[in-house]
Amino acid sequence: MKNRILTRRGSCLRPLKALALLLLSACATPPRVASTITPQSGLSQPTTAHRVTTIDGLKIFYREAGDPAKPTILLLHGYPSSSHMFRELIPKLSTSFHLLAPDYPGFGYSDAPAPEWGPITFESITNVVEHFALAQGLSHFSLYMQDFGGPVGMRLATRHPTWIDGLVIQNANAYEEGLAQVVREGNSRRSFQPDSQADMKFELGPGLATLLYKTGARSPDTMNPDGWSFDMWALEQAGHRRVAAALLNDYFHNIEQYPRWHSYLQSHKPPVLVVWGKGDPIFLVPGAEAYRRDLPDVRIRYFDTSHFALEEDSEGIAAEIQRFFGR
Repeated sequence: MKNRILTRRGSCLRPLKALALLLLSACATPPRVASTITPQSGLSQPTTAHRVTTIDGLKIFYREAGDPAKPTILLLHGYPSSSHMFRELIPKLSTSFHLLAPDYPGFGYSDAPAPEWGPITFESITNVVEHFALAQGLSHFSLYMQDFGGPVGMRLATRHPTWIDGLVIQNANAYEEGLAQVVREGNSRRSFQPDSQADMKFELGPGLATLLYKTGARSPDTMNPDGWSFDMWALEQAGHRRVAAALLNDYFHNIEQYPRWHSYLQSHKPPVLVVWGKGDPIFLVPGAEAYRRDLPDVRIRYFDTSHFALEEDSEGIAAEIQRFFGR
């Protein structure tokens, strides 16, 4: 009986000894399997590259994904965000499109211009984006424009109408009826006297950011806070707050440009897809509907969400873009 028990114990220990020897062998010899594995077709995940380039003396951060041989979409972010707002959308489109999403000067990971760089206006920001497009070798592309991306993108389109293959407009206003009363009042006041940063405590702090992300959202209490948390981190960087204040003070000049933008839409008739978070508290639904005046064939799709519609509806918006461009 005793010998039988010892035999059984020995039989139980043999696999453990074998496992120990295998682990010792693995530690002694680095594994070589990984270098011979080739990813199977269809299993690889879309990759977004994070890059930096120098434009007009500034380090400009940008995200890039997709095959450059495919149609390009230049993604222009809003306020107070950055290319970070496209983090969910880019992988959903990168198998069909080449995507580029720069951070404007003084936003996200891009440099903030020093005071001697020159005035911070929507014109000067558009200059940087224009030079970025040229540095990337772009001559035909579509624009995705959200919030501040609207004034930047429309300036770019009116400067170079032959560059533009189509527009995706997401909560980017180009009509006065789309502006909430608080926006109208701020623009009117700043057209006479710029606000100081102290006057803009709400706009430059978490108050406006959380308002824009959460107001009108379907599930504001369960939204990922990464969006507005990153925006607030960026605004706290040296020089970024000064850039934001300058652009908020300059925003009223965009309204003066509206007739020129309407003329561009009427004369060039680019394919336009409007995707709009209908709960947006500052850029209202009448602003989306107004595009029909200049573009009878415009496609407008509403989402039951906020100003930053991609936070809740990146999947649906990506599907609309795929359908619209026939990809």
